[in-house]
Amino acid sequence: MALPPSRPAPLLPSRGRLRPLGLDEVRLTGGFWAHRQHVNSTATLEHALAWVRKSGWIDNFRAAAEGRADRDRRGPIFADSDVYKLLEAMAWEAGRRDDPELDSVIDEITAVIATAQTGDGYLHTGFGGPRQPARYSDLEWGHELYCYGHLIQAGIAQARARGEGELTRIALRAADHVCEVFGPGGIERVCGHPEIEPALAELTRLTGDSRYLAQAALFVDRRGRRTLADIPFGRPYFQDDIPVREADVLRGHAVRALYLAAGAVDVAVEQNDDELLDAVVRQWEATVARRTHLTGGMGSHHTDESFGDDFVLPPDRAYAETCAGIASVMLSQRLLLATGDARYADLAERTLFNVVAASTGEDGRSFFYANPLHQRRRGSEPDTQAESPRADSSMRAPWFAVSCCPTNVARTLATFGTYLATRDDAGLQIHQYADADIHTELAGSGRVGVEMRTRYPYDGEVTLRVTRAPGSPWTLTLRVPAWATGAEMTDPSGERHGVRPGAAELTRAFAPGDEIRLHLPMTPRWTTADARADALRGQIAAERGPLVLCLESVDLPDDRDVDTVVVDPSVPPRDAARGDGSVVVAGALTGPTDRPWPYTDVHEAPKPARTGAELLLTPYFARANRGPSTMRVWLPVDGAPRD
Repeated sequence: MALPPSRPAPLLPSRGRLRPLGLDEVRLTGGFWAHRQHVNSTATLEHALAWVRKSGWIDNFRAAAEGRADRDRRGPIFADSDVYKLLEAMAWEAGRRDDPELDSVIDEITAVIATAQTGDGYLHTGFGGPRQPARYSDLEWGHELYCYGHLIQAGIAQARARGEGELTRIALRAADHVCEVFGPGGIERVCGHPEIEPALAELTRLTGDSRYLAQAALFVDRRGRRTLADIPFGRPYFQDDIPVREADVLRGHAVRALYLAAGAVDVAVEQNDDELLDAVVRQWEATVARRTHLTGGMGSHHTDESFGDDFVLPPDRAYAETCAGIASVMLSQRLLLATGDARYADLAERTLFNVVAASTGEDGRSFFYANPLHQRRRGSEPDTQAESPRADSSMRAPWFAVSCCPTNVARTLATFGTYLATRDDAGLQIHQYADADIHTELAGSGRVGVEMRTRYPYDGEVTLRVTRAPGSPWTLTLRVPAWATGAEMTDPSGERHGVRPGAAELTRAFAPGDEIRLHLPMTPRWTTADARADALRGQIAAERGPLVLCLESVDLPDDRDVDTVVVDPSVPPRDAARGDGSVVVAGALTGPTDRPWPYTDVHEAPKPARTGAELLLTPYFARANRGPSTMRVWLPVDGAPRD
């Protein structure tokens, strides 16, 4: 089919309160996120490509095409999906910087993938071949539909960033196959790992073909009907215990739950289904209020990578998978576009700075899979030539036996510009702060352009200079984060006035050269947890702007570990004046209390020796960049029981 014209963005809903901008409308020009996008472009993509080749995940398609995958296939059953995510990241990056060399790499890998697709559109290297399990014989764990979801998103990326190519056509054939096999009268079940749902909904947005949206809606409505087998983790692991419309909170495997919620929002928006949208909003609210870590990370169980019960938020056992952080941002962005509510951008910001940015090393070639808030073991430097078999590594690893996170980060950073701003008929909205040039067309008004400059998140000053204006009035809206009590805005006339958390609006007939300044207070602050979070009682954490801070043992004297520290909450944290977001807090270093039994009568508890100290806390996203260390975000209060 000939695809209609489209814009270069991964998410383009046909309706909603706000409309996203494309990569051709937002260009990062410097600062925190432009640096990470550059590292992603120049290091991470090349690194990930080398590893998917080395791991044999591209060769799996050759093995499938030649009928020898039963003996030669390598990697986890969902390894196909990581090839697709890498292709998606490359497609967006090729479009962002107009890179024909990346196009050639995409075409080369696509040609290999094409050989494994059967005539009816089926494509998976782990099923359906000679001496392999039959197609769709293990919907609980087989990930066939999950892999299709990432394939479809890669095909959409190619079509929108570079124009329809063979990758897009492979994705369309696979989507047609899914509709044929799982549509009305077909297999009335779901995949154990949601992801096909948002992909199919977006494919309707790309093609205009309503079959794909209808199939996404079928999958959403089938979820919770107990079509999957029960497992030791229970049906909540698959979100197959309660229908989406009836659920009150996200539960089970965190990435699965968040991808499903994202797909449900897509279906709700396109089908004007307020009941379904309200259900996801209800689940988001409960999850943020009771099941989300301070960093924005989601998931408290290592064993099943799942949400815990309400207020089960142990810092040392926080799983907070990087993919869950990305999925949370995907969900928040969808809810932001649907409703216009700034609280969704608030959570996206928290998660981007404290989970997504924390995942990748400074060199772009090492990664965290899990993101705990307390690291008890120092660990050791990983072998840069070996994949890590463990997700909970104490240092960033070059690759994992299950490497869903590195490729997920890669595609997110390649499209980061699309999270910064939106538009509606009245004007332009800025949601995330970064050095960027933004220009777009306002319906009924004409073209507008804004140049944004800032040292955020290290500095709270954001300057927006109008570079193009239509002459008629329009509204510039700036998000004021929930933590920014006391924020102010200076308008083009130089008048400075207070703005409340939420949205600050300024409507006028702007002229080129007009400057608007947002002043966000960056005073460090102590944060305490809800008393129902048992694992966090007697502890506090420090934040500065959008950044969560942590203590690392490399900043303590005499090779001490972080479990020897207590802090004084009566002394406010202060800026360390290093320009990197670090803060200084008052506390003490305690001596050892070794004894043969770790419990004692409360009246006879020994009082360890203590030495007053000023403690340096650094941004959590920068942890583990200075060698093996212990680390903690939540710090014991002086005199309180310690875990």
